[in-house]
Amino acid sequence: MMRPFMNAPSQFDFWYAINNTKVVVAPAQRLETFGATIIHYHLVSELMDVADKIRIREGQIVAQRPQIITPTSMAENLLEGFGTEAEKYVDWLRGHMRDLRILQYGFVIRKKEIRDETVTDNLDTVVERVTEAVRKREDPLSAVVVGVEAPWEVSLLKMMVDVSNQSFLSNVHEMERHQMFTADGGLRQEIETDFQLASRQPGRISELGKKLQKHGLFSEYEDRFFALVKTQRSRPR
Repeated sequence: MMRPFMNAPSQFDFWYAINNTKVVVAPAQRLETFGATIIHYHLVSELMDVADKIRIREGQIVAQRPQIITPTSMAENLLEGFGTEAEKYVDWLRGHMRDLRILQYGFVIRKKEIRDETVTDNLDTVVERVTEAVRKREDPLSAVVVGVEAPWEVSLLKMMVDVSNQSFLSNVHEMERHQMFTADGGLRQEIETDFQLASRQPGRISELGKKLQKHGLFSEYEDRFFALVKTQRSRPR
């Protein structure tokens, strides 16, 4: 379990955001193992140096399909769509969270879908109102976060790291069932991607079948492959 701490009381950086972030409503559904997950967030924060001015940001975070990574690949970018303060947080994670050496979770904020509203009210009252509205929707992939105004993106990142930690064991167990950690695990990741693409693009089914035969894996995936074929044939044209 991560235990952040401040290196200096006056340090106004990503640690300030982390230590002042509270997840009021966490996504009830874990992150997908073999596909992307879209989380609908509501971030509530107080405007700095302005009394009773509360900003409500609403948007989406896309959690990419978890990827198996090696220690050397930790030097590469783990995140897209976040600023420099978030990158500092990731640098800390690289050194302190060894589990992230097994699975890589990539997060992207869809900025074009962010709704931004500023209201005059008490913070607790706004949080209660937003929380009630979100819970009424009964969306298992919605979240309510109380964070900071700047850097607000780090508050979202902190929430996503928590969600990843909660999803981690389930993701690993599913990957183990699909033998993703074996010597040919990279190939199996490709095949999972191919199945997803073929489910949306029927023209790829034949190519997928050829790949399975080429690598001697057709018998292992046979039931799943023919189920895909049957599903595509049954769809209205």
